[in-house]
Formats: sequence, C-alpha cells, structure tokens
Amino acid sequence: MNIVVLCGGLSPEREVSLSTGRRVAAALRSLGHRAALADMYLGLDGCSGPIDAAFGLPLPPERGVAEAEPDLAALRRARRLRSRSLFGERVLELCAAADLVFMALHGRCGEDGRVQAAFDLLGIRYTGSGFLASALAMDKRIAKLVAAENGVLTPACRCIAPGDEPELDGVPLPCVVKPVDSGSSLGVEIVRSRRELAGAVERAAREGGGVLAEDFIAGREIQISVLGGRALPSIEIVPGEGFYDYRSKYQPGAARELSPADIPPETEERLAAAALTMYRALGLRALARADFILDAEDRLWFLEFNSLPGMTPTSLAPQEAAAAGMSYEELCQRIIDLAFEEERT
Repeated sequence: MNIVVLCGGLSPEREVSLSTGRRVAAALRSLGHRAALADMYLGLDGCSGPIDAAFGLPLPPERGVAEAEPDLAALRRARRLRSRSLFGERVLELCAAADLVFMALHGRCGEDGRVQAAFDLLGIRYTGSGFLASALAMDKRIAKLVAAENGVLTPACRCIAPGDEPELDGVPLPCVVKPVDSGSSLGVEIVRSRRELAGAVERAAREGGGVLAEDFIAGREIQISVLGGRALPSIEIVPGEGFYDYRSKYQPGAARELSPADIPPETEERLAAAALTMYRALGLRALARADFILDAEDRLWFLEFNSLPGMTPTSLAPQEAAAAGMSYEELCQRIIDLAFEEERT
C-alpha cells in the first residue's frame, strides 16, 4: 500500500510530530508498505521528479525531541512571504496519489480538524478521527463541558478568551494554567501564589487561542488510550521532578512510566469506562489518549483527550499497546485497518 506519513507543520509540537513521523514511516516500511514521509509545511525534501518517487526516498535519521528548538518564527515569516497555505509544495498532490495518509501531526497543525476537513473535501482517506471530533477534543474548554454533560468528573476552570483583560482576583489557588488548544504540556504551569498568576496566563496565551485556569487536583497522573473503541491498559507517569511537562515527556529518563498502572482492578475498570464515555461522546476514532488525575479519595478527574497521540520512542500509547501484547508495528497496522473500517464523525 502507498501511504503518506504526514508530519511536521508549524505548531509548537513540530519536533514531536517529526519524531512520530520518522518512527511510523520506518514501521510501515518494515510491514511492507511503501511509505513516504512528508513535512506538511516544508513539502517533499529531495523529490523533484515524478510524485511516485517520494515513496522510495530514504528516511531522515532520528534526533532527540527535547533538545530540538525549531525556529517557528522564521518558518512562519517564510510562510507569510510565500503563501498562507499550511500545505507545502506538492504535499496535497502526494496525499491525493496515496492509498492512505497516516496522520502523524500534533498540536493545532493537525489536531484541530482543519487538515481533516480539507482531506474530506478532496476525498483523501486518512487515519484517526474526523474533523469535528478532532476540533472538539482539541478545545479543552469544550471537552470539559462534554465531560460534565456525560457525568465524567473534571476540575472546574475559568476561561480567558483571546484579547480579554484577565480577571484573576477570583481565581482559586493553586491552579493549573494552560492554553485552551495546545498539547505536549506546552505553556502549562502549576501556579501556587497570586504573584505568579499573571505571568503564567501571559505565557500560556502565547501558545494558544485562549487560556484555562483550572483547579489544581493533587494526585497520580494516570493516562489511558482507546484503540478502535477498546481501552488499552492504563499507564501511570511519575516525573523525576515537578510535573509531567514537555521535557519530562520527551527527554529519555526524565520520567518513569508504569504500564499497566499500579491501581486496583476496580479503579482500572472505572478509568476505562470514563475514557470510553468521553471517546464516544466526542466522536473520536482509531487511537486516542485520555489524561486523568487519580486523587487520594480514589476519584478520577478527566483533564483532556488527545486525538492524535504521539508515537515517538518515549510516547505513552505505544507503551500501553505493548502492555496489551501489541508491537509498535502491529499498532501502526491496526490504525491503518481502522481507517478502512470506521465511519467518521
């Protein structure tokens, strides 16, 4: 099968996406597929001839995500000078020529539903959730409203819209300040004092279209992925220090991940039930990962759902699949199979 692995783009999670893309493309080739790695914004590196030649290009070497500092400002300036399109030269042509696009994008460039909507209009088949489910899950404020409507416990929050003068005096402390529509813990800070709050809100606003100030819930960080409507074994994250931020996620050894999580079977069942409730309510498809906090009173608090979880060497979803007896290659193939089985919302 000819498969385009679409990655990169212009979100702050660009380097995570590139790492996911390289690893997925290598796995697909080991499965016998003809996989082409395409940077959504920069286009097809090294392919100036027939579009079909892109499926035979060598894959670039892996590099560490945590150390990479992409010059996004320079890339965005180049975009304004060249084109307002998020798609690089010949990328859409390549996607249309493929049997399938494997979505390896992260953040606003790929998880907010715009790319999926474009592909739907063009009749291009792709992996993962559809445009509406992607957009709902990406907006943490909306996802929390969906949780409340479906009886899933979630921390209370205050939303600060873009451009609004924040009213911070009534925000309870401690709280978690985060962008409404970003991922990989970019722009997320735990705020414990009033003097830290304004600065945290300002920094978070740089990452997304709005800011949430969410009640801080002390407890264990438990995450669980859903694959094709079936919950995988949970995973507990134990950061070396602080909380599970961007560097903890992608710096090897910065955090311990335990899968299955060391929780009672009854708690695991409640966790899976809550994740499946949200997965269905949001209309998600294929692989998606939910983040929860398990507090000292054994209550599970829903934080967010990631519609395109990372598949880097340190990512959580592949570890959960491995705990269920599924290799990385088998996980990739299952995601491909689901693209042909499931109808999208």
